[in-house]
Amino acid sequence: MNTPLILVAEDEELMRAILVRLLEGAGYRAVAVQSAEEALERFAAEDVALTLTDIRMVGMDGLMLLDRIKDIDPDALVLVMTAYSSVDSAVAALRKGAYDYITKPFVNEDLLQSVKNALRQRDLFRENRALRRELDRRYSFSEIIGTSPALQSVFRLVEKVAGTNTNILIEGESGTGKELIARAIHHNSPRSERPFVAVNCGALPEGLLESELFGHTKGAFTGAVANKPGLFRSGDGGTVFLDEVAEITPAMQVRLLRALQEHEVTPLGSSAPVQFDARIICATNRDLEREVTEGRFREDLFYRLNVIEIHLPPLRERREDIPLLVRSFISRTAHAQAAVEKPIAPAAMSALINYSWPGNVRELQNAIERAFTLSGDEIDLESLPPRVRESDAALGQIPIRDPDGLRPTLAEVERRYIFETLAAVNQDKARAANILGIDLSTLYRKLKRYDAV
Repeated sequence: MNTPLILVAEDEELMRAILVRLLEGAGYRAVAVQSAEEALERFAAEDVALTLTDIRMVGMDGLMLLDRIKDIDPDALVLVMTAYSSVDSAVAALRKGAYDYITKPFVNEDLLQSVKNALRQRDLFRENRALRRELDRRYSFSEIIGTSPALQSVFRLVEKVAGTNTNILIEGESGTGKELIARAIHHNSPRSERPFVAVNCGALPEGLLESELFGHTKGAFTGAVANKPGLFRSGDGGTVFLDEVAEITPAMQVRLLRALQEHEVTPLGSSAPVQFDARIICATNRDLEREVTEGRFREDLFYRLNVIEIHLPPLRERREDIPLLVRSFISRTAHAQAAVEKPIAPAAMSALINYSWPGNVRELQNAIERAFTLSGDEIDLESLPPRVRESDAALGQIPIRDPDGLRPTLAEVERRYIFETLAAVNQDKARAANILGIDLSTLYRKLKRYDAV
């Protein structure tokens, strides 16, 4: 880790020497200049962690230096030094964005503590920026991988509803990415700076779920040792995601409906309702309309939740996305294991494309992690889970043995894989080349070799 660089702007030579010696003695790198003009040049040229400046200097003073530094970097940390007689100037510096001020003469330990606090604040700024970049990466729509028409239709709908406050119901089989879509909606909405809180309604018994959603007061039941706000209030201003909402009991459905209608909850143990403002996104792997028809889910609650419905297609209905997902999961697994990415054999890719994937994208991701871990320099058919490589679909598309009892050649496996990909994208050669990971001219050369153009 690089030692933080502290820039000292002080026009008194003795004070410059004292400050540099003090800072270097505490383990920091320090560079001192005698004017604000020099400080600006050094600040622009180097990675300065903290600027320590006197307010009163000949020429440009410390307040002007503060303004100019903030123009360059609004997050820059500046610590100002001032004499007792100019504390008002120090207060003005705080209003302009200075981190703190030190009065002269100062106690060495006090100055070092202020420096330490400022640098800790800088680390927090950097961590927050890194977290925001990671959130942007993870929950941007581009992270939801796929070019299939079915998924593109989902993208278009998500983009339309993200900026609204409308309640949304996401339906889809387990493993299709319902929570990822919910987080993407929240992250791209005006509520993105507020909390996203999630609960799996099927994972908690009714009593615990009620406490989790609505909160409770201290002493409301055995074990309630403190007040708990509940998810609806914790998500105030943000988004509440209710996963597996079809699993809640009829009694809880009544309480949930009232909460959504009134935008208020009454914590367990209290008689005073509390208002909340949260967008509601629900998800289920069941056909909720059928649940209503068969009397297991309240019709009024269904219509309250299902203002906008988003249906996530299962992976078997968008097989053309599988190669893209496979390459992404190989890259992620290699990164997680600090390893080099591996190519995948055509026979293995064909088996992956032809498998039915009852566990959808989650199952595919687990299969790739397993195959990457168990394979050598290449992910081959044998490294895939048995259920994938031995499925009827995989064996039927690329037989392990041809009619003469011999294994097909690599060229034959490649030819079949290319034709399957073209068929999956309705003979769109540009899309097929992208999925195959080759350029369009290479695809044409291969098709010419197979007498297919």
